[in-house]
Amino acid sequence: MTPASDLVIGADGLGRPPWAARDPLLREYYDTEWGMPVTTEQGVLERLCLEGFQAGLSWATILRKRPAFRDAFAGFEPGTVAAFGDREIDRLMGDARIVRNRRKIEATIANARATLALRDDPALDPPEAGALELEPGLPVLVWSFQPARTPAPRTLAEIPTTSAESVALSRELKRRGFRFVGPTTMHALMEAIGVIDTHLVGSHRRGSSGVWAG
Repeated sequence: MTPASDLVIGADGLGRPPWAARDPLLREYYDTEWGMPVTTEQGVLERLCLEGFQAGLSWATILRKRPAFRDAFAGFEPGTVAAFGDREIDRLMGDARIVRNRRKIEATIANARATLALRDDPALDPPEAGALELEPGLPVLVWSFQPARTPAPRTLAEIPTTSAESVALSRELKRRGFRFVGPTTMHALMEAIGVIDTHLVGSHRRGSSGVWAG
């Protein structure tokens, strides 16, 4: 008997999870970006903050607003965002293109400042012989919580929403001053940037990151 699977086979003959099978924007994101390694400081900070903004909302909402978020937050360049003050917060609260949640906006600024602080930690220098070319600081910290094994789900119900590693990453980030970084949010971040591979078995994207075998 063939094991159950939640894969949806598209007109192109490729298998995708239901969330990526119908909406063209989500399908493009799934096919080209989700689960691929993000190794730059600016890139990891952006994904971390956008996952925080997504809390309580759909990812499609955030993805559609991502160009506006990038414009409003100076491309998530840590030094620029870290310097934001009351005037910039007022500007962002008046920007209808983004999610106007003061706590999340203030968390993004706090996260940029915490990211800058990580640069001074010699323990977060990239490993000399790592498989990935990680920028120092935040990327090294996040990727240090990569598990020894990744899930191999066949159905959506088999995909975990947290893990021991996401709980530990959440705890460490909070200790270092980051906000909106709960275990579920950090698990989603780890999925999105390739730290784990939760593509369904049989998906044409499983193993595509090069970090994990299919």
